[in-house]
Amino acid sequence: MLKTKLADIKEIRSQIKDITTPGRFQKFTRLERVAIFITKRVGTMGFFITIAFWSIGWVCWNLFAPTGLRFDPFPAFVLWLFISNFIQILLMPLLMVGENLLNKYAEARSEADFAVNKVSEKEIELIIEYLEEISDKIDKMAKTEKGQTEVIKEVKKKIKQTSK
Repeated sequence: MLKTKLADIKEIRSQIKDITTPGRFQKFTRLERVAIFITKRVGTMGFFITIAFWSIGWVCWNLFAPTGLRFDPFPAFVLWLFISNFIQILLMPLLMVGENLLNKYAEARSEADFAVNKVSEKEIELIIEYLEEISDKIDKMAKTEKGQTEVIKEVKKKIKQTSK
């Protein structure tokens, strides 16, 4: 009976998908892969610091640079506002799309983890059954061995008594 359960568990284990393989994004279209690529790069502190320094540099240059070298002088900053808003308009939906795609992968990974956990639970139950069966067999062997040892001792006593 236990061997049947073991075969069933091996079959279930073979059906579990390895979601962590390098080609896990192959199901996504080219545009979706671009969105994931940009989401992973833009959603970093490095990108944030780059944008912050760029914005601070832009404002400072147009406030403190010599008047002839300012390209967007105070109080206009219209070009800076346009570029900043353009970046925001493009990146916000793109980041949301990328996050949704990454969430799909996370969902698939959690489902695969759940499947592995279910199989592991069955395996643990099977191991416990095996251990109980082994323990019972050891107990029977110990009892039999005690009985055999006692019989052998009695036989030796009788042999000694008869030889005297």
